[in-house]
Amino acid sequence: MRKWKIALGTAVALGAISVASVHFLDMGNLSLNAGTAAATAAPAAFVMPVPVTSVVKKTIPIYLDYAARIEAIRSVTLQARVPGYLQEQTAEDGADVRQGDLLYKISPDDFKAALDQAKAEVQRDQASLDYARSNLGRGSELAKSGYLAKDGFDQRTSTLRQAEASLAVNQAAVRTAELNLSYAEIHAPFAGRVGRNQASVGTLVSVAGTVLNTLVQLDPIYVTFNPSETDLAEIEQARAAGPIEVEVLLPGETEASQKGELTFIDNTVDHSTGTITARATIGNAKFSLLPGQYVRVRLHIKQLPDALMVPQVALGSSQLGKYVYVVGKGNTVDQRIVSLGATSGDLVAVLSGVAEGDQVITGNLQKIGPGMPISPLPHEKPAS
Repeated sequence: MRKWKIALGTAVALGAISVASVHFLDMGNLSLNAGTAAATAAPAAFVMPVPVTSVVKKTIPIYLDYAARIEAIRSVTLQARVPGYLQEQTAEDGADVRQGDLLYKISPDDFKAALDQAKAEVQRDQASLDYARSNLGRGSELAKSGYLAKDGFDQRTSTLRQAEASLAVNQAAVRTAELNLSYAEIHAPFAGRVGRNQASVGTLVSVAGTVLNTLVQLDPIYVTFNPSETDLAEIEQARAAGPIEVEVLLPGETEASQKGELTFIDNTVDHSTGTITARATIGNAKFSLLPGQYVRVRLHIKQLPDALMVPQVALGSSQLGKYVYVVGKGNTVDQRIVSLGATSGDLVAVLSGVAEGDQVITGNLQKIGPGMPISPLPHEKPAS
């Protein structure tokens, strides 16, 4: 029993010595690590580089934008003015034609025959008139010498007048026959584009009953749109200052392909929609605008001088509204809530929130926030 106690005491003593050794070893390591950390310098905080550009002043145009539809100034249905068999279609479907170009021909044989008959009747009446005039001249001399009764002289006078009237009637018949013969050829009443043919060659056409084709004028052309009654005052004010330029943008375009002038505003406002009908006349020399096509129009109503402009890419959105980041004191981020005006290309006018010369941050916007230190990159050239 005594031996067991001696052995137990020995083991406890050895365990205490081991714990003490471990403790002294850990303290040595802690002292060594502390010395190493103190010898190494702390790294500098990362500063985000950002591109910046200056707020600039410029004069920009102010536009009113509308959806619009193309309409032809003139559009006619081509029909025959005389009956007959369609002999020839001289203009192909969809052809661009000039004023006076031959489009269709109706068989002219019947009209030539009618003209020849009318001319023959004129020749007959002319001969009758010549005889009646000579007969009256002889009767006048006989009546003076008393060899011709007054009644006989009156008859000769009546015959002359009847011959003159008959000649006038047949001369009118000649003109009618000439017109009918000319109507056998259908010409373009104005320059434009024909559509799809609706009567095959050989068709018996009737007067104003058979549709042959349609012809529409393409240059110039109308663009019709519907401004709201709230915009009407601005438009009228701009019209009072001079002609209003209208730009036309085709679907997918960002720059106007054609320009024209506002030429018509209706005299009543549609009470059901609160809009008024207006239209512009647009030059269309390349025929890129077609009736029925939907486009967008911009009315240039005035110039806005000294507008503060910033790139649209610099804009951000929050619950408070639109904002921009500018370079603040000590090269830190300063957030400015802004109100926006008209756009001009890649720039947008800022009505409040910035001043001329402020450095607006245009990149890395998702990686920065108010108060963060930044490193402005060399100034970008402001967009024109």
